[in-house]
Amino acid sequence: MLHQCRNFSRSSLFNTDGVYKALTDMRVRTPWIEAFRRNLEDGTRASSRPETVVKPDLLPKRMSDSYTQVVLPLAQDPWMLDTYGNASGQIRSVSMEWCIAASRTNHMCRLGALLMDLDALSGVVAYKHTGEGVTTVTAAVDRITIKNPWRGICDLELSGQVTYATGRSSMEVSCQIARAPKAGDAVKEEDILLTCAFTMVSLDPVSKKPVAIAPLKVESEAERQLFDQGGENYKAKRAMRKSTITEKAPDAKESALIHQMWMEDRSTTTNSEVQQHSPRMIRVSETRLRTAAIMQPQYRNRHNFMVFGGYLLRSTFELAFTCAAGASHARPVFVSLDPSTFHEPVPVGSVLYSSAEVIYSEPIESGGTRLQVSVRTHVRNVEHEERKPTGTFYYTFNVDKPISIRPTSFGEYMDWLDGRRRVKQAAASVKTHVESRSSEAIDTDHHRHRMTE
Repeated sequence: MLHQCRNFSRSSLFNTDGVYKALTDMRVRTPWIEAFRRNLEDGTRASSRPETVVKPDLLPKRMSDSYTQVVLPLAQDPWMLDTYGNASGQIRSVSMEWCIAASRTNHMCRLGALLMDLDALSGVVAYKHTGEGVTTVTAAVDRITIKNPWRGICDLELSGQVTYATGRSSMEVSCQIARAPKAGDAVKEEDILLTCAFTMVSLDPVSKKPVAIAPLKVESEAERQLFDQGGENYKAKRAMRKSTITEKAPDAKESALIHQMWMEDRSTTTNSEVQQHSPRMIRVSETRLRTAAIMQPQYRNRHNFMVFGGYLLRSTFELAFTCAAGASHARPVFVSLDPSTFHEPVPVGSVLYSSAEVIYSEPIESGGTRLQVSVRTHVRNVEHEERKPTGTFYYTFNVDKPISIRPTSFGEYMDWLDGRRRVKQAAASVKTHVESRSSEAIDTDHHRHRMTE
């Protein structure tokens, strides 16, 4: 009797970590099982003992030397769209000039998946600049901003290059996502969907101490603008750190604001008529969400035993989105991610804990509300013998409902003030640079010139 065999299911093969395969092929060099076996054989992590010592190349590099571009063929490949499409079957977002009408017609894409790709892309770009003689990690992600509306399904072009490096250990990698142009055409300004920048730091592979890398060689006025913008971004990050609530105490105006809010909350709880006409008030503690997850090898970075930053961006973004949705009972619209720093690496096999809460709200002209969500993360080993903070991420969303986030403890009031400062700084930054948006993104004409070299 012949036995017939059949598969339970049949589908295309996909990369396991959710990152576009072309980027993963450049990012991950060794299968996990090989790195794991090598680790057992030599008794130390393979990433800390390179097989061959390569001396870093410190000669000045051009921006074009690190330029990297990939195209996600989402309009051509429905299987790939499974990774990037949302439940509505579309890939959409909105611009910063947000309005209620837009929020009803534009749905949120799986931005978390694209954030993973952008971090992977920044790593590829960084190694093109530094070469293989160093260990390069993501130290911080600078402001991520939606530039133009995303409507319909289209192919996406992800591109990036090193735009700021002075010869120290750090560099700035500027990236953008745009609608993929036709062959030979340049990306138009209105087709740029998202811009961001990553701060990458190079370390000695063995000692893990910062090492010098090649400086940039500026060759055109367009490159000079990008380089100067990188310098301004560096100064702005230092200024922002000095203005956080842990570094700068509330001033007289902020103290008066807190007192006024406290008095309003007292009167609201005793006045039913005020309650009926006020925006729905929500305590910070009522918005809190927590998650825990074991870090699996599929999310490892180039050096095999640590989780790459893109996974943390995806997981914190999705938690922040869910937190904002739960607090507002509305679909949040992503506006931006404030500059955020990765404090500690996250080892494969560890447990990552994340806690999100809405810390600040303010009304916007459309009648809705702007929310800032903080996501704090820390890591423990499986035995839970140690606890290390890994980073705090601040996401800003808009919702089309009037709500008011109210702190009730001293710590929550301080977080509320910190969120307020960040939102005001973001608004000032947008106003300052609105006439020089090309300086914040990769110059599209310069891209076209390099692509034809």
